[in-house]
Amino acid sequence: MVKKKVNLAEALKKYFGFDKFKGDQEAIVQNVLDGKNTFVLMPTGGGKSLCYQLPSLLMDGTAIVISPLIALMKNQVDVISAMSEEGTAHYLNSSLNKAAIDQVKNDVKEGRTKLLYVAPESLTKEDNVEFLKQAKISFYAIDEAHCISEWGHDFRPEYRRIRPIINEIGDAPIIALTATATDKVRTDIKKNLGIVDADEFKSSFNRPNLYYEVRPKTKDVDKDIIKFIKQHPGKSGIIYCLSRKKVEELAEILRANEIKAQAYHAGLDSALRSQTQDDFLMEKIDVIVATIAFGMGIDKPDVRFVIHYDIPKSLEGYYQETGRAGRDGGEGLCVTFYANKDLQKLDKFMEGKPVAEQDIGRQLLQETAAYAETSVCRRKMLLHYFGEVYEQDNCHNCDNCLHPKTKIEAKGQLVIVLNTVIALKENFRSDYVIDFIMGRETEDVLAHNHQEHELFGAGEDEDEKLWNPVIRQALIAGYLKKEVENYGLLKITSAGKKFLKKPESFMIVEDKEFNDDEEGSSEQEGGTSALDPTLNSMLKDLRKKVSKKMSRPPYVIFQDVSLEQMATDYPVTLEELKNIQGVGEGKVKQPYAQEFVDLIKRYCEENDITRQADLRVRTVAKKSMLKVKIIQGIDRQVALDDIANAQGLEFEELLDEVEAIVYSGTKLNIDYFLDEVMDEDHIDDIYDYFSESDTDSLEAAIEELGDECSEDEIRLVRIKFISEMAN
Repeated sequence: MVKKKVNLAEALKKYFGFDKFKGDQEAIVQNVLDGKNTFVLMPTGGGKSLCYQLPSLLMDGTAIVISPLIALMKNQVDVISAMSEEGTAHYLNSSLNKAAIDQVKNDVKEGRTKLLYVAPESLTKEDNVEFLKQAKISFYAIDEAHCISEWGHDFRPEYRRIRPIINEIGDAPIIALTATATDKVRTDIKKNLGIVDADEFKSSFNRPNLYYEVRPKTKDVDKDIIKFIKQHPGKSGIIYCLSRKKVEELAEILRANEIKAQAYHAGLDSALRSQTQDDFLMEKIDVIVATIAFGMGIDKPDVRFVIHYDIPKSLEGYYQETGRAGRDGGEGLCVTFYANKDLQKLDKFMEGKPVAEQDIGRQLLQETAAYAETSVCRRKMLLHYFGEVYEQDNCHNCDNCLHPKTKIEAKGQLVIVLNTVIALKENFRSDYVIDFIMGRETEDVLAHNHQEHELFGAGEDEDEKLWNPVIRQALIAGYLKKEVENYGLLKITSAGKKFLKKPESFMIVEDKEFNDDEEGSSEQEGGTSALDPTLNSMLKDLRKKVSKKMSRPPYVIFQDVSLEQMATDYPVTLEELKNIQGVGEGKVKQPYAQEFVDLIKRYCEENDITRQADLRVRTVAKKSMLKVKIIQGIDRQVALDDIANAQGLEFEELLDEVEAIVYSGTKLNIDYFLDEVMDEDHIDDIYDYFSESDTDSLEAAIEELGDECSEDEIRLVRIKFISEMAN
């Protein structure tokens, strides 16, 4: 063990080139040098790594750093290797071959290695345990220590085995480090590692430079994201999605809208992932669309925005991910899109998991929903979750503080809540407390016989939406607390008891309403809300002219809904025209397509119309496998009913798909099938009807032909007609 008299400032300058320590770093390093167990809670970007790197370089023996992230290990070993001798730092994980493993073991034996990074899976391997038994170990560092706890956002069962393995290898001081941990998780970590006596160093979780905002997630969410990115040109950002499929789709849509974006998730090839990381660091790309697999171990200080496309599973995860913005102290915009149905989706994912795990997962989701729906200062709410009190009333850097809602008096409601918690002997969670206050005779309430209690239903006259914000804001104000061990049980504090003796004003803000309707915030696709009637009539005149010239009905040229959207969105290039409903690649290739965009362009110039270019989003043609399989089946002349069976579709559903394909401009030849199932005269009659009709309406056709032909027959011939005449 090193003498305590080491000049740490000199050592810091020598090894890392820094003039001074950040926050508690110096005290933490000293604590480790003194051979004491240490627990470090430090937000992302606070400099956690240095807390174990520096003491390892100053002590005899090798420090074992247990980390779950292979990318991070490599990154940190490269950093240490660049400023010290060969072999000072190594990692031991599944990515190494036998020769490399032998080299690592040799350097440790020779005493050259000061830092050995080990994945928890590698630590438990028998031959590694045997080898480490012979090594001189200075201390153990457990990075991302929240992985030990089931309550942590990234629980890994193999972390539970760390303590037994340490006992086997040989005892030495432990330093546990995490960037996010609630009281519950903190207790769990210390207990599990056997370091209940550890000295704790807890840094503030407040990141004043981060701006927090929650927006409703509508069907226009892609458009909203593109608009946001275009308002911040050239800035680096990360967008988090829950599914890999959505990651790839969104990255493609962003690229189609001239945003330099790449997808990142664990299912991609590791070489591609590394390349994407490097391109992001080197600013060849601006935006990474990722699952939560991205970000850990990526030290890019100038990420200017973090967008959550989907609500995260826990507030710890959310804090960790938003924490990747503005690590240099500059601007960091954290925008989350929230819809209640996303929560329901996440809840559904938990079905089939063990009951205890489901319970934990649901409580974590509730906390996230509370954060999203609250009208209280988001910073205050977030810090409260991590056990930190934020004293200011207005942080001036979140959506709720910049646009505050009117406060309402809730003194009487708080009295009801506090009395209820006492009446229920502080043994229940908030959802049960609300059921009791509202007088709901749920199974649970009846099982406890609480419907007989005199306070039962004391708040049933109030709007039920009021009780959640009362409870949450009572927690923040310190009148209530949640039990750490039995997570979620509401307890009354001494301040709460004091309040009951002498109630005073208690002003609260009501929660935000997030309606799960599909309506978008901006104009609807194909809608007529911003329709330009003059342009619409000009486009109809042009369509009439083209149809006359080509001797085809007008609807064959473009459908009404397509013209309406053109008169709403003003597409002035063929590329933009592709985004119009009912217009695909095939339509754009038609010689008349250029006439329509030329007319729109002229109209915009003559009438000085400013097109909302940033609001018009280029969509990406969905490379739907179903559509591809249908087209391939028809090309091979497979009977349509056989294609429907093979794809698990009803025949009507198949016709829907085939119609969508031909209406967007793709030519399909279904003559082989028509000749099999229909009489030639019938085909000719229906075909002639559509040639002479001024509408492709199915209802009108059935009215005219219904006695002689079935609906399916009419639809089949209409498909043939549109394919031959329009495409």
